[in-house]
Amino acid sequence: MLIPYLGEILTTAKVRERFKGDLDDSHTFLFHLGGDRYVDAGVGGNDARFINHSCDPNCETVLSDGEIWIRAMRNVQPGVELTYDYCLEIEKRASRSRRNDYPCRCGAEKCRGTMLDAASR
Repeated sequence: MLIPYLGEILTTAKVRERFKGDLDDSHTFLFHLGGDRYVDAGVGGNDARFINHSCDPNCETVLSDGEIWIRAMRNVQPGVELTYDYCLEIEKRASRSRRNDYPCRCGAEKCRGTMLDAASR
């Protein structure tokens, strides 16, 4: 375990209020904990919110005791950027322009070209 993903804990209603009803804004630090709980790392967050996406990540996210942790999947040498797969979810049958809001340019050999999970592509 490397670092917790910290921030203000919000309900769905609070998220909608804060983001004017758009839970899928591509420029937030929201992380869904499951059910009716989200972490907004834009308020009270730590450096974990700056870890970038990669299609070939060296870290993963783990939910442990109601907290999100970033965990190394393998040994990471000093100076190597930490990354994890965001696996972002948006509404099913989203328009192409909506899906294009989430491009990936990680440079991995098998980059899928998007930060979206398989169900959202």
